[in-house]
Amino acid sequence: MTVLASLLAGVVFGLALAAPPGPMNAVIAEESVLRGWTAGVRAGLGAATADAIFFVLALVGAVGVLNRAPMLKGAMVGVGGLLMLYYAYGAAREVRGSFLGVDTGVADEESAGFRKALALALANPYQVLFWLTVGVGLLEPGRIDVFAVAEVTALAGALVVETGSPALVVGFFGGIGLWVTGFPGALVAARGRVEALAPVVAALSALLLAGFGVVFLADAAGTLAPVVGEAAATLVAG
Repeated sequence: MTVLASLLAGVVFGLALAAPPGPMNAVIAEESVLRGWTAGVRAGLGAATADAIFFVLALVGAVGVLNRAPMLKGAMVGVGGLLMLYYAYGAAREVRGSFLGVDTGVADEESAGFRKALALALANPYQVLFWLTVGVGLLEPGRIDVFAVAEVTALAGALVVETGSPALVVGFFGGIGLWVTGFPGALVAARGRVEALAPVVAALSALLLAGFGVVFLADAAGTLAPVVGEAAATLVAG
């Protein structure tokens, strides 16, 4: 029962990480409605590959280095912001696009979606933050009584999740897999009924990516400014 509970909890955690609106889902949506289900899934796999990389880094403790290196974290956020603005420009160019005018079998376009999502995910501080906090907690061996934590004493002991267990990790990536295959499928199904959805999704993707790009750049500036100022003051004083 504990193994099944851990597996299901992992699926929920995976969906919770993958499903919220954000830059990765904007890329998946754009690829899906403009180039088809395969391209959307490839973009989703790009984001999932980044999670697999962060998973390995969290296992060996390398992700925690960012907590002690504000310059590195700030630079990463800045690069992420620039990438998002660049991809927002590309999405804006697709606003006049149409489902009917796109060849969904072009391998270069599909692989570009994978690379685009992978690059964004690797430079996404929110994804790194997940692995610094929740992700690390999931990997540490232990047991969580879900209902006891929720203060539902009548059901205490009914749902115990083993953190750090293979079942939790398998469920976690299974949840991500469900999203990156199901989300493009839902968009493609809607595409068949609403031809006008293509430019709308492209426009929304451009706006979302541009918005996140500006936020990331502002975050990077806020992180780097004190560090650079302190370094400059030290240099002048020296």
